[in-house]
Amino acid sequence: MIPVVISGTGLFTPPHSISNDELVTAFNAYVDLHNAEHATAIAAGEVTALEPSSSGFIEKASGIQSRYVMEKSGILDPAHMTARIADRPDDQISLQAEMCVAAAREALERAGKQAHDIDMVLVACSNMQRAYPAMAVEVQEALGIGGFGFDMNVACSSATFGIATAVDAVRGGRARAVLVLNPEITSGHLNFRDRDSHFIFGDACTAIIIEAQATATGAHQWEILDSRLKTSFSNNIRNNFGFMNRFDEAGVGLPDKLFRQQGRKVFKEVCPMAAETIKDTLAAAGLGTDDVARYWLHQANLNMNLLIVRMLLGRDAEPGEAPVILDSYANTSSAGSIIAFHKYQDDLAAGTNGVICSFGAGYSIGCVVVRKL
Repeated sequence: MIPVVISGTGLFTPPHSISNDELVTAFNAYVDLHNAEHATAIAAGEVTALEPSSSGFIEKASGIQSRYVMEKSGILDPAHMTARIADRPDDQISLQAEMCVAAAREALERAGKQAHDIDMVLVACSNMQRAYPAMAVEVQEALGIGGFGFDMNVACSSATFGIATAVDAVRGGRARAVLVLNPEITSGHLNFRDRDSHFIFGDACTAIIIEAQATATGAHQWEILDSRLKTSFSNNIRNNFGFMNRFDEAGVGLPDKLFRQQGRKVFKEVCPMAAETIKDTLAAAGLGTDDVARYWLHQANLNMNLLIVRMLLGRDAEPGEAPVILDSYANTSSAGSIIAFHKYQDDLAAGTNGVICSFGAGYSIGCVVVRKL
């Protein structure tokens, strides 16, 4: 097999940040409005009173302190609690494609590539703002890239599944270089009125360039040693929003059309699956956990990441072994592990081994073992 590398990464960070305190203030104001409006029914036992949230609860449950979003005021309006993002006409670039272009430009620069060097664009993320035309084709047009593009969705594992798909395309001769993009506007699928999940997600977009090592010229090359992809069906993380909802006009705004999960079940079931997949991928690459200097794990929940590392190493992670970005970015779905990789890779020496791992709805788990060149 020809050696294939990650030769460049890029990151787009939205312009607005929301702290836990800001989010809690808005949520608790909504709780007060709701409980006052339904006071009689609550007193009669017909409606359950909503409980307030707190910054301490959020940080203890998740490790999250703040998150970036594309629009802030609507989320913090207790009477609205959804981002106010206007539709764009068809002759303007879409919001997700615009995010992709910004992240892609940094990845191209780090890889020392131009648009004409890319043959394939893959947009891989949890939430697409439309069914078609594919976001990838719009990005291809905006950047002036030839070849072809398409979208794919494997929830929070979309980036790692995208990397594996890109590697296959390069090795199979389908493309010289592939641009993988992960634009996540997770604030669009989050129920900001749900105490158990209103704090989880943030918006961001990452970009990854995959190419044959023989053509790579950038200063930030990571050879992809092996990868493993795993899926196992579960309803414990689910979002029912889609075009079929138009058949049920009364139910379009119901909570099941937004993100929902059974967090304790996810924690219990996914952590061992992720640890096992990492071990299997390392073994296939001829490595053990002691050979790995850094784990760039999916940034969903700090407690999950700490447990997965303990399962792998039999101890807590040393500083720098498993970088955390969810404290400031929150859970950015497919982009999370790539944000960590993008921000915490340049300090490592040539010959260093690392693991990029994602896990999420499906369940889906993707693991990529890399070595710095």
